[in-house]
Amino acid sequence: MVLTTLAHNIDMSFMREAYRYTNKGGAVGIDGQTASEFDSCMDDNLRELLGQFKSGKYRAPAVKRVYIPKAGGEQLRPIGIPTLKDKVLQRAVSLILEAIYEQDFFDRSYGFRRGRSAHMALDTLWHDVMSMGGASIIELDIRDFFGTLDHKHLRAFLDRRVRDGVIRKAIDKWLCAGVMEEGSISRSESGTPQGGVISPILANIFLHEVLDTWFFEVVKPRLRGKATLVRFADDAVCIFESREDARKVLEVLPKRFAKYGLSLHPEKTRLVNFYKPAGKTNVESFDFLGFTHYWGKSRQGKWIVYRKTARDRLRRSIRSLKDWCRQNRHMSLRDQHKQIALKLSGHYGYFGITGNMRSLSLLHHETKKVWHKWLSRRSEKAAIPWDRFLKILRVYPLPKPRIVHSAWAASPTT
Repeated sequence: MVLTTLAHNIDMSFMREAYRYTNKGGAVGIDGQTASEFDSCMDDNLRELLGQFKSGKYRAPAVKRVYIPKAGGEQLRPIGIPTLKDKVLQRAVSLILEAIYEQDFFDRSYGFRRGRSAHMALDTLWHDVMSMGGASIIELDIRDFFGTLDHKHLRAFLDRRVRDGVIRKAIDKWLCAGVMEEGSISRSESGTPQGGVISPILANIFLHEVLDTWFFEVVKPRLRGKATLVRFADDAVCIFESREDARKVLEVLPKRFAKYGLSLHPEKTRLVNFYKPAGKTNVESFDFLGFTHYWGKSRQGKWIVYRKTARDRLRRSIRSLKDWCRQNRHMSLRDQHKQIALKLSGHYGYFGITGNMRSLSLLHHETKKVWHKWLSRRSEKAAIPWDRFLKILRVYPLPKPRIVHSAWAASPTT
């Protein structure tokens, strides 16, 4: 049903809860206010913010745009930094929207939802393909989704469930707030608020209507074989038992997305025949959420789907470590070791999945080489011999590769 009165749920206790959920670290927005300054008069600030929101007087500030180096340092990636007050209010509204739309979203949607993770999506995909004995896979790549999301269609989708004037007015203000760069503000007719807390739920609402509902309620009943999809935010794969069904859907997908102002990348969106190999090898593979999925033989001689770190993601991780070691070679050994260990542990925490030990070991080996190289360039003296570096590693050992997400555990880690 359509809900027309929601804003009354947002009171001071709700605002305090939203503030508790808000990330208070990182850079400050265009107003320069820090979390410590906000904390000094937290209740007064929240009360003022709530009053402006309820009265409609709240003015959404522009997002400050800054650029950070991409992996490799050759290109820059733009990011948006909202003000702290804006993040708090966006969090409050997003909590309301999440409570409503969690009833509507399909189980095959995993991105930016509480209690769901990328590893749950990967596990679902693995079981889907294995249960079919292989499938035709459509890899979906939406070109600049968060930058091209159409505001007109988003408002139409929101009209189907949320028509509270106070909340809708705030959302419209965030959509039109714009970006401040070098003192000037630019606004766009498309895209979600850059860096905004509200962006993930708005993106999920949009793709729920454009892709999920259409696929499960319109497309799937018309297919001859089994079919499903797995989506994490704007990354999605469609899984078909029948090649013919996959071809038909691939033909209409670009038209479906174009209807709502989106476009698919013509080279990255492709159909993969991912069936059990008839011979000894299989050249077909596909990438999803940073992993390459491919067929391989188990120890029992059965064909199963294996997953390894995607080549570009592994290359990016190695390049990132190289850049960090080069830029921070002046730090003490203790501090360098602490940061490198954290980076490796974080990598293992995501990519440490059953069957991926080879890629993890490769990163571990490359990290030792990189660290040795840049330690040897800390001064104009002779390079550190490898045997001496091994002694350093005994004092400052790097975390060993480990499987964090086991496929064989009774309760798989999510």
